[in-house]
Amino acid sequence: GHFWVARRCGVFVHKFSIGMGTPLLRWRDKQGTEFIFAAFPLGGYVKMLDEREGEVTPGMEQYAFNRKPVLQRIAVVAAGPIANLLLAVLAYWFVFLSGESGIAPVVGSVEEGSVAELAGLEPGQEIVAIDGSKTPTWQAVNFHLLDRIGDSGRLTFDLRYPNSDVIYQSEAYLQNWMSEAEEPNLIRGLGIEMYRPPIPVVLREVMPDSPAAAAGLVAGDLVTHADGIAMEQWPDWVEYVRARPGQEIDLDIVRDGRSQSTVILPARKLAESGEAYGQVGVTVLVPEWPPHMLREFQYGPVEAMAAATTRTVELVGFTLNSVKKMIMGLISPKNLSGPITIAKVASASAQSGLEAFVAFLALLSVSLGVLNLLPIPVLDGGH
Repeated sequence: GHFWVARRCGVFVHKFSIGMGTPLLRWRDKQGTEFIFAAFPLGGYVKMLDEREGEVTPGMEQYAFNRKPVLQRIAVVAAGPIANLLLAVLAYWFVFLSGESGIAPVVGSVEEGSVAELAGLEPGQEIVAIDGSKTPTWQAVNFHLLDRIGDSGRLTFDLRYPNSDVIYQSEAYLQNWMSEAEEPNLIRGLGIEMYRPPIPVVLREVMPDSPAAAAGLVAGDLVTHADGIAMEQWPDWVEYVRARPGQEIDLDIVRDGRSQSTVILPARKLAESGEAYGQVGVTVLVPEWPPHMLREFQYGPVEAMAAATTRTVELVGFTLNSVKKMIMGLISPKNLSGPITIAKVASASAQSGLEAFVAFLALLSVSLGVLNLLPIPVLDGGH
């Protein structure tokens, strides 16, 4: 962005560098600009001719950045962050064009004394809107709650019960909500657990040479009891096994509709803390979500562009609001992330698939664009 606008405003560009530090690859174009790929991929820079930064060859003064009219200088400085925001729009356009999917925000459980309980939320209700903004998926719920971190005041919910079109409204009051949280879990911060389909202990896979294989368990087995205690859901089974390293467990299972019994001896494993836990070497067959809880959104090219622009504008507002809250001490500065955290998140999003990675790049581009426009000396806005 800086380079493209500087050239069109008649500013001579000395260097255009991708990355910082020792150049790995360099060349010059016909206009004398040196292009560089450098060793450390932490940003980059555009170095322009400027009388404030060194001597200018006689006759080249007209090409110096500092000699240009103020509006042209503003345009050159703003072009970089604006390019970030345009990249975000294009990235979100790709994401929306590929289609969105999510899970309906149905409450699974409500913690006693929590914000959700004070607001009157109940298990089984669907959160239709928060503060008047529609929330068709859990992702939307998270996005709207992000803007309330550190807030004090009223939080409103629109809710409906299963198989009903009647909308109920309720509210709770926040007081510096989650202001000290370093890695806030917004849903749990409300005191809510998401509804998830029950997961019976049906084995999806039995690892070779594992305690489960030694006990004769096979994929498809349904574990019904352990030592006579009913194993109704997968978390019950996991908790029971982990608590019994090296202790035999009598199992009742159902295989092909017939009940059987066996004995299993969980292997003894050590956690990083040094605490021992049991492990038997099985994975669970996760049931599919009910069709009525799956939300699919498809966009045409024009609709996707409108949605991408709206999302980018919303994120710009969110970023500015977060900076304001950080300055006011309403949210912890520990929420700032450096290059290492960004690299970790980039790696995790890349492993989640192309769309997740592109969405992360869009979010990062919005953050860079907004922060660089702030009137801070070392940033673009400092000019």
